[in-house]
Amino acid sequence: MGGVRKADARMWDATVRPRVQPDRLEAALEREFGGESRVVVRQAVDLGDSGYYREDVGSELTVDGIVGNLADAPAECTDAVERWNWWVGSLALAYGNRYAQFTIRRPPDLGKDPYR
Repeated sequence: MGGVRKADARMWDATVRPRVQPDRLEAALEREFGGESRVVVRQAVDLGDSGYYREDVGSELTVDGIVGNLADAPAECTDAVERWNWWVGSLALAYGNRYAQFTIRRPPDLGKDPYR
């Protein structure tokens, strides 16, 4: 009754499927898009570990796949975080709102003058 369901246990078991390679992803994101790539890497690893992408798309989440999908973002997405949020939003539209948890929320710019 209080145990972990099989699907939940699999979700966090990194031995079940290959994980996104964080160092390789961070280097690729910085090279391609710039910006705050470290937070994107954390969300990408979590997304890969969740198993949602594999269930819905039918393939593993890979560094090349992530970079390719982020490259498809519209021109107004100027850095890795904006591109990631655009892509995760696309996944949420296509496969369900469970992808919304992987969106990156930036804090308000506390140094910004609100009257400008």
